[in-house]
Amino acid sequence: MMALIIFIALLLVSDFYSWFGLHTSLQLSNLTLFHISYAATSLISWLGMGLIIVAFSKTHMTQPVWLNLIFGLAFSLIVAKLIMGSFFLIEDVLRGFVWLFQTVANFRTAELTSRSFFWGISALSLGGFLALFLNYGVIYGKYHYKVHKQTLYFNDLPDAFHGFKIVQLSDLHLGTFDNAKKVARGLKKAQEQEPDLLVFTGDMVNNYAYEALPYINDIKKLKAPFGKYTIMGNHDYGSYARWKDEQENTENLKQLHQIEKEMGLTWLNNQHVALTKDSDTIYLIGVENWGLPPFPQYGQLDSAVQGIPDGSFSVLLSHDPTHWRQQVIEFGKHIHLTLSGHTHGMQFGFELGKLRWSPVKYKYAEWAGLYETAGKYLNVNRGFGHIGYPGRAGIRPEITVIELQKR
Repeated sequence: MMALIIFIALLLVSDFYSWFGLHTSLQLSNLTLFHISYAATSLISWLGMGLIIVAFSKTHMTQPVWLNLIFGLAFSLIVAKLIMGSFFLIEDVLRGFVWLFQTVANFRTAELTSRSFFWGISALSLGGFLALFLNYGVIYGKYHYKVHKQTLYFNDLPDAFHGFKIVQLSDLHLGTFDNAKKVARGLKKAQEQEPDLLVFTGDMVNNYAYEALPYINDIKKLKAPFGKYTIMGNHDYGSYARWKDEQENTENLKQLHQIEKEMGLTWLNNQHVALTKDSDTIYLIGVENWGLPPFPQYGQLDSAVQGIPDGSFSVLLSHDPTHWRQQVIEFGKHIHLTLSGHTHGMQFGFELGKLRWSPVKYKYAEWAGLYETAGKYLNVNRGFGHIGYPGRAGIRPEITVIELQKR
């Protein structure tokens, strides 16, 4: 509760500070129009957030389109004002230093300089751009699927698996979508990659098993000759929902398991399976969620690899990419490739060729794409779905295609 009070206070201060900064820097001739316009944006953002809190207390199999649009608009306005407020705070700190220096230097004319018109225009422009960018992510970006292809070469890949194609989907968060047809289009795009093996690396739902019900047939249609496998992500346990008792939570997990079986998926939690082609074999390993606190550490890599012959080629499914650096790299058995998700690329940022950025990079060292250490690879899928912010701005929903080749 205290955290919520602090958060609301921060938003109120930011709202007022942005208004005051714009009011004192833009030198507007029609202040009445400015006050009305700004009050309207505040009213929209706060009423929108209140409506969202009420609406999200009710659970849905799919989210109403209108709710996501309102959320996107309210969220974008709040972010814009946080940015503008930060701009004006920086300006005030600089103005304060100038005034302090002049005072200490005993300048006769020492007085606090007025706000800069240029600074005000810059704050307004950046805030407005971010608001538009975030709304673009809600309306269009979240269904703008992108196929990321990687070819990996290994000296010890069994000959029969040269050209073996793995398609990875992660973080579908099926309960957050508002257009089942567009989800089906993305899944069809994954099928068009002609996978030999199809894997899902966790967070199929937000909390409730029934969120997956509308998509059973769409995922069931996906075909891969070496099977379709899935593991648990932190959301799949239902840990963020309120349950009457532990039994209700357990029943929800059983229902999710049953639904995924109907989809044709095989759970691979703290287990492995041998994939054999001709006379050659590789091993697919799956662990339950393993992440740094506050995320659960249910993954048991030691148990999952028991029975795998030394020197075998292996691929690991592990939802949280921090598991790779914390345990997998130094693990006793050589795990050639780890497939993870979890970060979503924060659903916000930019990627221009090799230049890419997202705020999530300050939390996760490995947050999107391919990484390599000591001949061991990690691929972090940016996620197929979304949660929280109902969009994707700059970080597109991802379908990963990894082709294994013998060097």
